Amino acid sequence: MYKINFKKPIHLHFIGIGGISMSGLAEILLKENFHISGSDSKKTNLTEHLAHMGANILYGQRASNITEGIDVVVYTAAIHPDNPELKAALDKQIPTLTRAELLGQIMENYKESIAVSGTHGKTTTTSMITHIFLKASVDPTVSIGGILDSIGGNIRVGNSDIFLTEACEYTNSFLNFYPKYALILNIEEDHPDFFKNLADVRHSFTKFANNVPDNGTLILNGEIENYKEITENLNCNIVTYGLTASYSYYASNITFNTQGCANFTLMQKEVAVGEISLQVPGLYNVSNALAACALAMEMNFSFSQIQAALNDFHTPERRFEYKGNLGGITIIDDYAHHPTEITATLTTAKACNYQRVICVFQPHTYSRTKKYLEGFVQALSIADIVVLADIYAARETDTLGISSEIIQKMLQNSGCECYYFPSFDQITNFLLKKCINGDMLITMGAGDIVQVGEQLLGK
Repeated sequence: MYKINFKKPIHLHFIGIGGISMSGLAEILLKENFHISGSDSKKTNLTEHLAHMGANILYGQRASNITEGIDVVVYTAAIHPDNPELKAALDKQIPTLTRAELLGQIMENYKESIAVSGTHGKTTTTSMITHIFLKASVDPTVSIGGILDSIGGNIRVGNSDIFLTEACEYTNSFLNFYPKYALILNIEEDHPDFFKNLADVRHSFTKFANNVPDNGTLILNGEIENYKEITENLNCNIVTYGLTASYSYYASNITFNTQGCANFTLMQKEVAVGEISLQVPGLYNVSNALAACALAMEMNFSFSQIQAALNDFHTPERRFEYKGNLGGITIIDDYAHHPTEITATLTTAKACNYQRVICVFQPHTYSRTKKYLEGFVQALSIADIVVLADIYAARETDTLGISSEIIQKMLQNSGCECYYFPSFDQITNFLLKKCINGDMLITMGAGDIVQVGEQLLGK
């Protein structure tokens, strides 16, 4: 693997520079005086921001973008081997790095590196930790897989020894990281286009845990089934958290307000540390907050700093995000695209006591939809009404014989009121007639379904 000398800035070219993670890494390197170029399919706020910072942004991916003077080409798992820019780089024998390899090398420059992993909750938990750090004025560098208002985007470049990032398990990218502090929020079967089964997923998380150095700390959800199998033979400090008194940190006296937001007592073993009042809904966010608390306590932040930050924390974009109100209809957007996430989000929505919960769901990838079809049907049936968009293909081309119409029929057969429309305009027109005062409308999925709510609100 090519090794970058961060004391000697060079020219890096990013294939797919407009992606949420790629754009963040490009920004970090721009601020370290690297020469950055990159390509993407269309102009976005992220590409415009990078161009304003001095990056050379090219629209459309073609071999001619790989010019003389490029020292390293960076690409993501979504880039296929036949990509013209990647092929041109290989033909010219220009060194290449994956996004994860580059991120791992960046992390090595920080003494206090933190990686947040897990099948669900990475962005919210990383955002909570970021908020704690900012309240404590420690000036971290942060890379988040979503947009966070408090840092004005998905990246923050600080001047301390703290580097915080999400660590995604897809294609084993997080195995390029060797963090001093690693968090594992949960482990479930996902990404069926890469992982064979749950055992395969657990094997990867076990390898990730083994990347923590002996003087580091692994913080993991003690409610992960047989978590000791993950921690076996580790020499680092092991800290657990959960919703019962079995763990190093846990929550007691959990109550919820009318918006579904929790108040709880943070416990450190048998000691009551203090009260936390969340401004984000759901029991799953109690678990996310516990992970953030455990890390901050292990890093010797004061409880008053933790408490002030979490009491003031609001969700990042696309995490049960309030978008607006239209004629008494509350419009929410959420990134949930796995049955467990959908169940958590819709259960939280139902607890808010709206007249009806209407879920507009866009399945994400054919492989995931086919693999967890029964789980999607069971999770979506929590809503009062379901509206389905076409499957968002993302990196896939083979439909595997699966479609949103199949989900629709299964939901209807189970007694759920469900509709399917092939275009966002049709969905929007239907919702204008169907929704009434007192409804909560949730647009849900990891694709571009957020556009439906924004169309309704005229954004």
